Amino acid sequence: MANAVLVIDMLRGFLEEGYPLYCGPTARAIVPRIQRLLERELKKDSRIFFLCDHHAPDDLEFRMFPRHCVRGTVEAEVIPELASYPGEVIPKTRYSAFFDTDLEARLKALRPERVIVVGVCTDICVMHTVADARNRDYPVEVPEDCVATLNPEVNKFALDHMRRILGAKVIASAEVK
Repeated sequence: MANAVLVIDMLRGFLEEGYPLYCGPTARAIVPRIQRLLERELKKDSRIFFLCDHHAPDDLEFRMFPRHCVRGTVEAEVIPELASYPGEVIPKTRYSAFFDTDLEARLKALRPERVIVVGVCTDICVMHTVADARNRDYPVEVPEDCVATLNPEVNKFALDHMRRILGAKVIASAEVK
């Protein structure tokens, strides 16, 4: 049975300098590890889903965060290093990739053995997506070297929370079987 790989917000607005929510060099460092993971998973016929922030110009989220990843802008595009991988792009407007998207229906149809979650930001969209996947009883793996956020302490907290409270398996990407 195939896995589902959820690639969360690996977008130009988070991964390229000059944008208001650029996650920095720590986030850039996960790109080659995600590429290797995607290559391994594609050889096993796993399905790749790119979950992408895709906000309306007046989204209420901009009361908390700077305006970012507005639909139709370059900022909302998957980074060039990952854009050529075969996968399905699913626009999202909230932290969880399940909120107001068809991800749940796609996963039900696929019936994956596991859901593997990678991307940014560990403490926001990654963690909320993991919580919703676990609430739907999917076995979830989070390769800790394939997620990042702005603050290393917060990253550590989010990984620990996903492991201890949400029941996700937090592992190194090389351990993904």
